[in-house]
Amino acid sequence: MPPPVRLIVNPAAGGGRAGRAAPDVERTLRGLGLEVRGSDTRDLPHARELALEAARGGETAVTLGGDGLAGAVADALRGVPGALLGVLPGGRGNDLARVLGIPLDPLAACAVIAHGVPRPIDLGLVAGAPSDAPAPRSGAQSDPPGPLGGASLSAPGLPGDAPSDAPGQTFVGIASVGFDSEANRIANEAPAWLGGLVYAYGALRALLAWRPARFEIELEPPGERLRFTAYTVGAANSRAYGGGMRAAPGALLDDGLLEVVVLESVSKLRFLTRILPRVFSGAHVHEPCVHVFRAREIALSADRPFTVYADGDPIGELPLRVRAVPGAVRVLVPAGELPDSPFSKPAPGGVESIPGERHRADVAAGEASQAARPSPPPGD
Repeated sequence: MPPPVRLIVNPAAGGGRAGRAAPDVERTLRGLGLEVRGSDTRDLPHARELALEAARGGETAVTLGGDGLAGAVADALRGVPGALLGVLPGGRGNDLARVLGIPLDPLAACAVIAHGVPRPIDLGLVAGAPSDAPAPRSGAQSDPPGPLGGASLSAPGLPGDAPSDAPGQTFVGIASVGFDSEANRIANEAPAWLGGLVYAYGALRALLAWRPARFEIELEPPGERLRFTAYTVGAANSRAYGGGMRAAPGALLDDGLLEVVVLESVSKLRFLTRILPRVFSGAHVHEPCVHVFRAREIALSADRPFTVYADGDPIGELPLRVRAVPGAVRVLVPAGELPDSPFSKPAPGGVESIPGERHRADVAAGEASQAARPSPPPGD
């Protein structure tokens, strides 16, 4: 007998789409043989309370909303042994569902709640930086910026992984800062009738006023420090954000690593015509101005204040640290292998999906094709 379901609904998500879909979702879940109890959320802290209540009562906590709701519930569940998360898309972006191969129609996605398999996934964790956190100096020379054009750097590991109940707030998708912060803030304030176009609207509005910032990234603190004049720094647990933008196409949900993506400064015209359109396919990582690193933890600071956003909501202020929390929560996913799997390990009872490594192979190909290019001088 499957465990009962607590359906946690953000009725305002997707411009009210989730609230309108909730009655039909409840009927569909019951038609699939599940016992269902529905609860509307008032805000994200209330969603965390509902999730904890569900997990401690032996219920599967199922979200019907956007990535913000899924991330908040995952954050609550990570400290509860045996807790299980289900995700039904009801927001504007729905990037976690997209990456996991969950249907974007919430009624079709109910089958994953009834017949899916639980898989542990990592979460990213944001915590305040220590008082001696590095801050880049305006005009300072860069340390060598590392590989270009999507090449990856695996930094030395820490003595141990973050426990699933480590202090700080977690996220399921991508924590990003800089240009992304401004675009996300504008998107959150945009009218609901824009729907999925809200992210493009936010990016275009943010681009008009954007001026480059100086960022410093420390890999595996205390470790190598890298400095960039850049648009954006993203610490990715998952691959996508912004309604299908594959910002970190090589990120995996179960490798215990963050994929750190830096978009170095280019002209606004090049950003608009060359970089932004390629983010949807993930091909932007082959551009010389894009740097990709992998680490279990980073320390991040900038030359001016920024708010970090993750799963569509503000999650912290610079300077701060971001780290991976391996296997922090179990989530229901479709049975069988996905054609482009976000997992490094095979599905239960299956074999490893070779296409799941497609973008990591693409990154390696990009590195090889650009190896002969001279590195540009450090910029300010």
